[in-house]
Amino acid sequence: MSETEALLKTPLYEKHVANGGKIVPFAGYLLPVQYEAGVIKEHNAVRQGVGLFDVSHMGEVTFRGPDALANIQRLLCNNFESLQDGRVRYSPMLNAQGGVIDDVLVYRNAQDDYLMVVNAANRHKDVQHILAEQFGNVVIEDISDQMAQLALQGPLAEKVMKTLVPEQQIPQKYYSFLANVTVGKANVLLSRTGYTGEDGFELYCAPTDAPALFDTLVEAGAPFGLQLCGLGCRDTLRMEAAMPLYGHEMDDSVSPLETALGNYVKMDKADFIGKEALLASGSPRRARIGLRMVGRGIAREHFPVFCEGQAIGHTTSGTHCPTVGPIAMALVEASHQTVGDTLQVEIRGALVDAQIVPLPFYA
Repeated sequence: MSETEALLKTPLYEKHVANGGKIVPFAGYLLPVQYEAGVIKEHNAVRQGVGLFDVSHMGEVTFRGPDALANIQRLLCNNFESLQDGRVRYSPMLNAQGGVIDDVLVYRNAQDDYLMVVNAANRHKDVQHILAEQFGNVVIEDISDQMAQLALQGPLAEKVMKTLVPEQQIPQKYYSFLANVTVGKANVLLSRTGYTGEDGFELYCAPTDAPALFDTLVEAGAPFGLQLCGLGCRDTLRMEAAMPLYGHEMDDSVSPLETALGNYVKMDKADFIGKEALLASGSPRRARIGLRMVGRGIAREHFPVFCEGQAIGHTTSGTHCPTVGPIAMALVEASHQTVGDTLQVEIRGALVDAQIVPLPFYA
């Protein structure tokens, strides 16, 4: 079996091929990197109108039982005690050394019923970690293969949804959701969340319902100029919004305090995995910063960053973004965070000037 044959296909694979998607391997799946319109048009459609993504590769894990919350509280560094039914909360998940195993979303259906959404590339690692730490009266189940997910994103996303769903069935608050919403012929969990820096929705459904749901959304979005979108613009959109990506801005060796996720670390709550290590480490020695390229060149990931000839860190993500131009995020020594200062990024052996700018690049 070839490497490509071993990769998984989402329930929408045939839709991508039929619509001219350029298929590439990503996180163990075959997914469209772009469609015929190209990354720039797809990006601009989400910024100005509405775009549709297949994110069925993401993983989902359920926690059910009297100790569901207690397990989540120990696994994650954010505090979920105040999370209400129908709300969503973000958190890093740490290892014992305080590094980031993954970043996740937690949906609360009820006091003893939660859904955790994990990154596709980390699904099996995450589940192994979660089950190894399981305690008390809780049933934890990996249901990733039982769910598909589409993301409808952009300032016109709500207008599209209003043609399909009664307004009272559309979540009104960011990071809120409603379960058992009928969209076309599909029963979905409708969530007002996304990874683009724009308003929008993520729709979870059974894999068998995904192709029909895709068609329903495409048809409803046509009058609003809906554009099918791939991985390429998903990355430029999240870059402009300075949303961290696992394996880039964070990994098992990077603390959430180093990568500007301190707001999601609640040191005043009861013990969680990694808390002791974070306390012992003291003030972060590194920081995530935003860079706007001043000189000619595009910074990619893992390019060295210098200040006055001294290496101080490396870029974590970088590209030319349609809305804001050539930008990068970098992990550098904590003493180099002053907005307006000029650093240098090594690009093909040359040092190219880059200015420190506030995050996000686009809001």
